[in-house]
Amino acid sequence: MKLTQNQLILEHLKEHKTINPIQALELFGCFRLGARIYNLKQDGYQIETKRKKNNKYGNYYAEYHYKGDGKQMDLEDVIKKS
Repeated sequence: MKLTQNQLILEHLKEHKTINPIQALELFGCFRLGARIYNLKQDGYQIETKRKKNNKYGNYYAEYHYKGDGKQMDLEDVIKKS
């Protein structure tokens, strides 16, 4: 069974906690990471978007952080709230 881009990206997020557009393109051939993240959010996954600056070129890009499936809290969130 071949996994969809959404499934591949979700598995990557669960294992590595973050992904950016360059990683998505290199790893999964995904040109529209924002659209895949949107789909995952619609499915109930908690994913945070952080705006990062490319210091070499001065432009910005999105980095996505996995926060859970809505049923659990990321350890980082638990620590921040205490």
